[in-house]
Amino acid sequence: MSAETLDATFAALADPTRRAILARLKAGEATVTELAAPFDMTQPAITKHLKVLERAGLISRGRDGQRRPCRLEAAALKEATDWLEGYRSFWADRYQSLDALLNELKEEDTRDE
Repeated sequence: MSAETLDATFAALADPTRRAILARLKAGEATVTELAAPFDMTQPAITKHLKVLERAGLISRGRDGQRRPCRLEAAALKEATDWLEGYRSFWADRYQSLDALLNELKEEDTRDE
């Protein structure tokens, strides 16, 4: 994953409205009108959010007759998750080392008593 793609993904995910839109799209495709319904904002404002998500590769928009449904594109999320996984592994290793040290200190305390 390029740094530019990763930046766009995390920038898109930084906004709660965009995260809510992605959560809605997990259930299946939806039109702009359907996506705008739960929000107290104009349809053009929702469209701006959709453009950010689309540029980040998190959604796509198709054509189905008169409808232009939006779809979740999970591949970009998978790439971000894979990037984060490296840090999860790093912290898991650190916590295991800390656990080992704490157990060692605990055993020393038990021996000293």
